[in-house]
This record gives sequence, structure tokens and C-alpha cells, in this order.
Amino acid sequence: MGFFDKVRAEFIDIIEWLDPTDNTLVHRFERYDNEIKYEAKLVVREGQQAVFVNEGQIADVFKPGTYTLTTQNLPVLTTLKGWKYGFHSPFKAEVYFCSTRQFTSLKWGTPGPVTMRDKEFGAVRVTSFGIYSIRIKDPAVFIREIVGTDGNFTTESIEDNLRGKIGMRIKEVLPEAGIPIIDLEAKVVALGQTLKDRIAPAFEGFGLDLTEIQVQDIGLPEEVERAIDKAGAIKAVGDLRNLTQYETAEAIPTAAANPGGMAAAGVGMGMGFAMANQMGQSMAGQQAGQSPPPLPVFHVAVAGQQAGPFGMDVLRQKVMSGEITRETLVWRSGMEQWIAAGQVPDLAVLFADAPPPLPGK
Repeated sequence: MGFFDKVRAEFIDIIEWLDPTDNTLVHRFERYDNEIKYEAKLVVREGQQAVFVNEGQIADVFKPGTYTLTTQNLPVLTTLKGWKYGFHSPFKAEVYFCSTRQFTSLKWGTPGPVTMRDKEFGAVRVTSFGIYSIRIKDPAVFIREIVGTDGNFTTESIEDNLRGKIGMRIKEVLPEAGIPIIDLEAKVVALGQTLKDRIAPAFEGFGLDLTEIQVQDIGLPEEVERAIDKAGAIKAVGDLRNLTQYETAEAIPTAAANPGGMAAAGVGMGMGFAMANQMGQSMAGQQAGQSPPPLPVFHVAVAGQQAGPFGMDVLRQKVMSGEITRETLVWRSGMEQWIAAGQVPDLAVLFADAPPPLPGK
């Protein structure tokens, strides 16, 4: 190899980057001790941008295309270096290739439960997780603010930071969204868009574009999920007879787990079937033309004196007028002793619409 061949070998003729990975955001072109030759070729492919950094300062940013590195293509770098010889000598500069394609399926999640106030369930602690997508929007800002001098910057290098930003912001968005707990699963698309709108400006400060946020799951406490399941089951069974059968069937596993074992389960099954059979006979009797049982009548203790019996219509009037309160003692046939009216299921409903006592009474 001749002297001039050796000198030419020390100069870089072509600057390009073929990304063999699926997670590299920024790659610094390795030149080692070689210098970039004047009129070298710079190849920037689709989905890339190239950033020239000279002595710690960003000199230029190149979009997709093929460039011949001359003073016309690098005016900023020319000014920085103040070339004496018309920029015809070799020069040294760092070249960072930035991948501008989308990086998808990055994961996020709430760092802890989010406390929400719900009209139906009260204060509920909710968790959530999903995925998001990003791309480099401004390579110069991204290198200046995040990458620095890192020669190979991957999604893993920044994922923890971005995941934390999304997780913390959703702790603000969820309570402010005003969506009922029971409807959250059906509103995940709208919730993701709201979250994207709230967080995107913070990502732009890093030179990144937050292209998508998906909310994939909403986690509710077990007791809330059980309450939702039970409410749906009650609505599905429709009437009291089916509800009794449902509750009996639900109790069998619990009874089987008790010390009595399956014997206890058998008792539970027997009671359930007896109740269902009794109710079935009652309903069948009504369908066969039997007259319904008489409405209940009650005796009432008023001022230490027994009054009545009164039917439900009269009792309702006395409750509304305040003559009968929840503490008033009542009795009817079949009861062993006098009981406060508020403790009798047939009468408890009468107090639902009764006005409260006047102040000072």
C-alpha cells in the first residue's frame, strides 16, 4: 500500500447506519481516529435523521437523503471551525443517527392504587395499565436534553422515566374524568385519548412525539367486583324465588368448607330446596285460584294504652302524622312480644317517606 493509499484509508468516505435492532433510538457513528473526508457521502434513510455535533455543539441536522459534505451543506460547521483552507482538508465531527420511526408496545402502569370517589360505591382504589407509542420529533432537542454523549441510546434507557410520567399523570386524570366506576372499562379509548392530550406537551419538551396511549385494563378491588357481579346476578334472576335459589347455590361451597363438611352442605341444600318448594307451592296456589293471605294488622301502644288493630293504610297515615314513630311498640298475631315499629320489616317501609321530627321536638 502506497503512502497516499494509506492516507486515504484513514478518511471516511461514506457515513451511514443500518439499524439491526428494534429498540435503538440514537446511534453514534463510530469513526474512531478516522477523519471525515471532504466531499464524503452522508446517507440518511427513511425513518432516520442525522445530527452533526462538533466540539459539543450541534452543527446541523440532515433529513432523509444522500448528501455530499461540503461547505455548502455544512455552513454552520464551517463557521464554528473557521477553516483556513477552504474546508478542503479532512475534519472530525460526531455524527448521531436518530431513528424517527414509531416505537410501539412500550408498557406503563399506575405506580400504586388511585383513589376515586364514586356515587354508587363511595371511595374506591383503582389501578390501571397499558401500552404507549413514541417517536423522535426533534432530534436536536432529544440529543441535547436526553441523550447527551451516549453512543447507543435505546428505549430501555428512557422507558422508566416515561412510564413514571404516564403513571403519575393518570393518577390525576382518573379522578377528574368523572366516569362512574362501573363504566370505566367501556371508556378506556376515551380515557387513553384524554391521557395522551394531558401528557404530550411534557414529551415534546424531550423532543419526543407521544403518538398513542392505550388503557388496556382497569383494576378494581375484589369487594367492588363482587358487588357488581351480585348486582348483575340479582337483575338477571328477576324474581325472589330465583334469587333464593341463586343465594342457596352460592352458599353450598361455603357450607362444604365448614367443619360439618358436606353434611352442612346437605343441610343448606335441604333448606334451600324447602324454601324454594314452599315458595313454589305458594305461587302455584295463587295460579290455581287460591285467595292471597290477608294483609297484616297491628295493635299499637299509644300513651301506654293499647289501640287497634289497624290496617296498613291507617298505619301509614299515623306514621306520616308523627303519631307512630320508629320507637312506637307494636304487636300482631304470631309475635311473642311487643316490638318497636322500626324493627318490623312490614312497617319499616312506612318510615321511608315520613318526614323527620321538627327541630327541638
